[in-house]
Amino acid sequence: MKNRSLPFALTMIGLAALLFITLVASIILGAKDIAVINVLRALFTDKINDQILIIKEIRLPRELAALFVGAALAVSGAIMQGMTRNPLADPGLLGLSAGANLALAIVMAFAVKVSFMSIIVACFVGAAVGAGLVFGIGSLKNGGFSPVRLVLAGSAVSAFLYAVSQGIAINFKVAKDVSMWTSGGFVGSSWNQLSLVIPIVAIGIAVSILFSKQVTVLSLNEDVATGLGQRTALIKAILFILIVMLAGVSVALAGNLIFVGLMVPHMARKLVGVDYKRIIPASAIMGAIFMLGADTVARIINAPFETSVAAITAVLGIPFFLLIVNKGGKRI
Repeated sequence: MKNRSLPFALTMIGLAALLFITLVASIILGAKDIAVINVLRALFTDKINDQILIIKEIRLPRELAALFVGAALAVSGAIMQGMTRNPLADPGLLGLSAGANLALAIVMAFAVKVSFMSIIVACFVGAAVGAGLVFGIGSLKNGGFSPVRLVLAGSAVSAFLYAVSQGIAINFKVAKDVSMWTSGGFVGSSWNQLSLVIPIVAIGIAVSILFSKQVTVLSLNEDVATGLGQRTALIKAILFILIVMLAGVSVALAGNLIFVGLMVPHMARKLVGVDYKRIIPASAIMGAIFMLGADTVARIINAPFETSVAAITAVLGIPFFLLIVNKGGKRI
């Protein structure tokens, strides 16, 4: 056991170091480059200048938002893949993002005053409804949740929910607000928003790690899980709540960012093996690194203008998705 834990510990230390480097780089790089010394001053002193103001009020909250959203999406994707034994599972592909988008459109259309907390709650409810529809349709036939069946159900439900949300947004003249919010990105992320998002994501990831052993057993065989005395229905319900929490809060803060929850768990599995006690924490750090990198690229690829982060993730995610499909839905 010691021989196995040491390489994993070193891997996590290496990932943590890479995360710190990526975070610093994401703060430094942009339409206006920031001196490294000012990053240190912003983090550890009370000194103020123009660059430090940019860091504290714009760059740092934005990159922390990217960090926590990336971690949340990656962990929710890892849990989905383990729970359903479906290597194509991703919150954006299985209806959660579309459901959250519809709930967001309804809130913006009918609420007199829209607070960020109301958006988070709406996204939780919408994500649960979207995922429930997909899993319900996917289980109509015998044979369980086959990867192809779930993806097809997810595509159909997502298309329907997006269409309904667009219809509501256009009819109630909130289409611009809904589109701006859900287009996918971290522009305008604030400390007030982070004060709500960070605790939810931190609790969700911590509980996910506590249930990682159960996810590992479920990923092997549900009959084995039942034979080992696991209360599979209760465990799946808890895992479903965790997925909804993590995916819902991500959509509330950053909009629709698909493929992150698909790609990162596969990369983590390649790096640390098939045990979800390792996959989940590794996915959290790797998801944070991935999203920080994607946001940085989005800011500098066409500076001073910004490219959509959703476009960056899609450009990387679609070939990855096709690769998995080409391998017959097997984990890579």
